[in-house]
Amino acid sequence: MTSAPRRRPPPRTVLKWGALGVVVLLALAQLVPYGRSHKNPPVTQAARFPSAAVAKIAADSCGDCHSNLTKWPWYTNVAPASWLVQSDVDGGREHWNFSEWNTAQPSADAVIRQIQSGEMPPLKYTIMPNHANARLSSADKRLLIDGIRRLYVSDPPAAIKVNGSRPYAMVRPGR
Repeated sequence: MTSAPRRRPPPRTVLKWGALGVVVLLALAQLVPYGRSHKNPPVTQAARFPSAAVAKIAADSCGDCHSNLTKWPWYTNVAPASWLVQSDVDGGREHWNFSEWNTAQPSADAVIRQIQSGEMPPLKYTIMPNHANARLSSADKRLLIDGIRRLYVSDPPAAIKVNGSRPYAMVRPGR
């Protein structure tokens, strides 16, 4: 006895079930608590940028991830976007945090390399409409890089991280 071949459901039915599955997964994702604690830690010691212009560029282009003054837009309350943003902010603060200048920071050269290479600020951040000010022109980039060099001379961090992230050796910069 041979059985009749199975009939495939119509594409419209498959699409409806697929859409329902996506909605259910997104709804279940909201139950994961990671990424919604938007309490900014206190600023323990702010870096003193050499000019207001440099401070503004740093705040607009770097501050949401590299300071304790993060602005949390509405989409940071919705998973999975909340997970991505929280991960970026956690990583950014650990790498370079100009709100905790009294702790070890990467060398000025390491920060400048990230900016010159175009890695910072990242494309996924600058393409967001609410981060239009984060897009660096060539002139902004030059001003920021010069400002970071001057910052590390005039107001160096408490220590410089050696070999990247934790565990790290601490070297006191010359004052």
